[in-house]
Amino acid sequence: MTHTTIGLTKDLINRKSVTPEDAGCQDLMADILEPLGFKIEDLTFDDTKNIWARKGTEDPVFCFAGHTDVVPSGPAEAWQTPPFEATEKDGYLHGRGAADMKGSLAAMLVATEKFVKNNPDHKGSIAYLITSDEEGPFINGTTRVIDTLEARNEKITWCLVGEPSSTDEVGDIVKNGRRGSLTGDLVVKGIQGHVAYPHLAQNPIHESALALADLAKTKWDDGNDSFPPTSFQISNINGGTGAGNVIPGELKICFNFRFSTEVTDQELIERTTKILDAHNLQYDIEWTFNGQPFLTDSGDLVEATQQAIKHCTGRDTLLSTAGGTSDGRFIAPTGAQVIELGPVNATIHKIDECVKMSDLDTLTDIYEDMLKRLLG
Repeated sequence: MTHTTIGLTKDLINRKSVTPEDAGCQDLMADILEPLGFKIEDLTFDDTKNIWARKGTEDPVFCFAGHTDVVPSGPAEAWQTPPFEATEKDGYLHGRGAADMKGSLAAMLVATEKFVKNNPDHKGSIAYLITSDEEGPFINGTTRVIDTLEARNEKITWCLVGEPSSTDEVGDIVKNGRRGSLTGDLVVKGIQGHVAYPHLAQNPIHESALALADLAKTKWDDGNDSFPPTSFQISNINGGTGAGNVIPGELKICFNFRFSTEVTDQELIERTTKILDAHNLQYDIEWTFNGQPFLTDSGDLVEATQQAIKHCTGRDTLLSTAGGTSDGRFIAPTGAQVIELGPVNATIHKIDECVKMSDLDTLTDIYEDMLKRLLG
């Protein structure tokens, strides 16, 4: 059976796979891949369904990586069309996950079908690493699959992550790396009391203000040719009892670093601690390490990607490391070359998420062209 990218995208959107639910998406993918000669391996960990599918046993290994889970839709009544009913409208396909990233998954599958049909004796191997926990805690998803592969010394040579990388047109931007991410959950301790008797209390909000200002204005590094300077952002501050006449006993602050290759997570922790201590704060802090920065600045994968985009669209692509993190951060440390290439990201995680239907066919062509260049 020959599938269409738009038809498969619709089928995937119609499955309500809100993290960590898969809702049958991976079974659908497996049913398409198995007749093509793929060996399907279920690597479910706790509440997260993952599959590792591979056709071939030889190197090099070209891996499509992605996720079947999506973020919640928000209020369905705010959507112009039902979020989990794929709807065509004015040349666009609407629905949660259309751009992030069920359209990419469908394009991968159709590109693979076409390539295998036309190149039955292709060199190397084609693989799929698919998770249902990319939008969530990312504990039992790609990172656990990579641990499994590493334990048996099964390596990925080239990895294409189907995240929506494009800005205005498909292929105008390709992510060839990502910044590292480090989160701090800080609790500054004070002494609760009456606002009329501040000498009997200690206000953690007042105590923290100068330290937070110092952290916000600190220059952590200058970045480099591939990465912008490291950024520090406070995302949440919570303090107080809700009463207007009570000095709070503690202040909770959550902040995040997006860091370049010019600094390490340990250096950021040490410098942050030094600033907090310089202000004589009483505090507890918990750190969550979300991933190291990674970069694929050259090599066969970048070259094949740029050439395929040029061949299929006529445009030159821009390599970028901007934006958030992706599961590529778990794959790159194994030595794999990793890039991210997917649809336009203008509507991802938004009400009325959509993707231009013609872009899905273009993306399919690009993926197939990349397979030809690397494994043909």
